[in-house]
Amino acid sequence: MRSIKIAGVFKALRGESILEDISLTIPAGKFFALLGPSGCGKTTLLRLIGGFESVDQGQIFLGNEEITHKPINQRKINTVFQNYALFPHLTVFENIAYSQTIRKVDPRIIRQKVVKMLKAVHLEAHIDKTIDQLSGGQQQRVALARAIINEPEVLLLDEPLAALDFKLREKMLLELIELQDKLKTTFVYVTHDQFEALTVADQMAIMNQDGFIEQIGTPKEIYEFPVSSFVASFVGTTNILQGVLRINENNDGKNYIDIPELGLFQVDIPVKKSFLLQGNRDVFMSIRPEKLFITKREAAGFTNGMRGLVESIVYHGRSTQYNVRLANGQLLQVFEQNEEHFPQDVIDYDHEVFLYWQKENAVVLER
Repeated sequence: MRSIKIAGVFKALRGESILEDISLTIPAGKFFALLGPSGCGKTTLLRLIGGFESVDQGQIFLGNEEITHKPINQRKINTVFQNYALFPHLTVFENIAYSQTIRKVDPRIIRQKVVKMLKAVHLEAHIDKTIDQLSGGQQQRVALARAIINEPEVLLLDEPLAALDFKLREKMLLELIELQDKLKTTFVYVTHDQFEALTVADQMAIMNQDGFIEQIGTPKEIYEFPVSSFVASFVGTTNILQGVLRINENNDGKNYIDIPELGLFQVDIPVKKSFLLQGNRDVFMSIRPEKLFITKREAAGFTNGMRGLVESIVYHGRSTQYNVRLANGQLLQVFEQNEEHFPQDVIDYDHEVFLYWQKENAVVLER
């Protein structure tokens, strides 16, 4: 297992800058996700790692070995593409064995390796089928087996589940996690789907629409502690409130965000963000919809609270989404878990409600 290090990489296509000064380390043996909107350059970065595109400036390392200008066949890196790129005229066995066959490996060894790969992806019963006899999920697993039979040190996956329906995608995500855990190979997974990235990744990098990396961390770190409004909004759903950070308001040693027409709300400023405490400043605050408690009655025990009117309700099955209009005109989303068949405190359209949250559950954003 070897890590990937990307140092100061620049890439332009047709005179337009795609990636600017990208520096990133992908740990060895980890499931790493590159997440960002369409067109942000994440697939271009994957192609640079795989050798399908050339770097304009910067370096790429596999472990301690520089591979910036090495040809594809010398990189010990394999790729699973979005369209799988399988050979329709070959059987499952022949597709998986293809690279070994052209290398003229002993046929007995090839069969042993193919059977081992088929067991790893649970396709033993389909060894002699043609590709058009397989479902989308089975084709995806054939593409995976064909990539890992070469025992790559890094496996690149370029939106490999995009063509699958939601239920099958969920199933395949769990199979990918199991496969990576079994192989201990470094997986680099490119997606624009935050659900996929949060599900599979040990670590992830969030890229914005301009090709810059906004944040790197574990899925929990990025979801719970986003550094910017872009990350907070792109990874999951959130409410963004803008105001002025008031330091030690009322001389009580507490910090508040002053939101026009709504009032003062206590916020938590962690030590690593202590630079925010250098005087009053404009800030943004992120509150996830599931962190808000909604009720028609006043409640005690919360750091913060505000009132609003329910404008619309969306039933999601496991939860209900309330869209609440605040006094300043802003619409807040609230997710309430549907724990009871017949809740006593039924909230309906146009009801006045109270929204409560603890200061630790709101995040003051750096930008």
